[in-house]
Amino acid sequence: MIWSIAWRNIWRNKLRSGVVITAIALGIFAGVFSMAFMRGMANQRLESAIKTQVSDIQVHSPAFMKVNDIKNYFTGSDTLLQNIDTMSGVVASSRRLIVNAIINSAEKGSGVKLYGVEPDVEKKVTDLNTKLIDGNYLESLKTGRPILVGHKLAGKLGVKLGSKLVVGMLDANGYPIYYQFRIGGIFKTASTPFDESNAFVRYSDLRDITSLPKNTAHEVAVYLKDNDYSKRVANEIEKVRPGLNVQEWFQVMPELSYLTESMDYYMYIFIIIILLALGFGIVNTMLMVVLERVKELGMLMAVGMNKRRVFAMIMLETVFLSITGGIVGIIVGTAVAGFFHTHGLNLSGLYGEGFSALGYDSIIYTVVQPQMIVMTAILVIITGILSSVYPAVKALHLNPADAIRTDA
Repeated sequence: MIWSIAWRNIWRNKLRSGVVITAIALGIFAGVFSMAFMRGMANQRLESAIKTQVSDIQVHSPAFMKVNDIKNYFTGSDTLLQNIDTMSGVVASSRRLIVNAIINSAEKGSGVKLYGVEPDVEKKVTDLNTKLIDGNYLESLKTGRPILVGHKLAGKLGVKLGSKLVVGMLDANGYPIYYQFRIGGIFKTASTPFDESNAFVRYSDLRDITSLPKNTAHEVAVYLKDNDYSKRVANEIEKVRPGLNVQEWFQVMPELSYLTESMDYYMYIFIIIILLALGFGIVNTMLMVVLERVKELGMLMAVGMNKRRVFAMIMLETVFLSITGGIVGIIVGTAVAGFFHTHGLNLSGLYGEGFSALGYDSIIYTVVQPQMIVMTAILVIITGILSSVYPAVKALHLNPADAIRTDA
């Protein structure tokens, strides 16, 4: 009985109830969509970093982790790769040579990290070959040895596809050497810093130029079917080569780990702030309702409705308003987020450069998590209950005799 009375009461003033429900719906919609947007950004940043930059697992010599020096390599990389590729959950593994170098064009120079990779294998570990905007992925050239550079580095050096670059570095004996490469491809990733500070050549070319021994590597990158395999595969690699330093992606780039862990907390703090603001609005509205219905409430108590039922009626009216607005907001927010999950939200015209500078893609694909929706629904119900307490208590303080005599 009280439930149906409370439901009818909120529609006695359709305009006011409609405004409150709309305000709640807009707030919840903003919260749901914002959380889906932030989760999409975080997931894309993580996926991009793993697939393009760090992979799921990296293997180095302990000395290389302390000092990024060309001499700090490890041997037997071919055997290690064979062992890793037989492990369950591994998609592929690739060895790399890494040296600090200076790239010079006819106009300018720039310091970079130069990677020597095996193109056919590297394609299985990273997706850099899909990021080309010009040229080919380290394919043989008619003249010169190919080098792959980022579009940002190419712009900085004032070069284009086919331009010659002179690369200076130290060889395995510590002597400075200079070698000429020709740009065979230009790539563009979601991260501007990555595009500006990294260049890629063939493993065999870099090994020959630097006089490094055969089957050496500074790094082995491992790409997995799923991140859940990471810990187990890392332990297996440590057993195969106990003297090497084996790191999972969150150890290589701890800032990504922090981003992933903290994102949930940020999202819930955000939705709680929205609900707090809505809660004060609901309290204000329901206080107005109570003050406008002083005579009505007094008459109900005078004819025998006890204070517990009055309290319950006011609480139910408030909760119904909150839940109705919350459901509408969640449905609309989920629908809009679902649309942009498929089609993407293109921000390249507004914040493209800024996002790229931070390593984020300018096209965001929102992600709606079921637990996020459930938690939002629970928080809406809690907000409605808490917001109803004060107006309901205010109604209990009414004196039936005085309330009946009021003109309201």
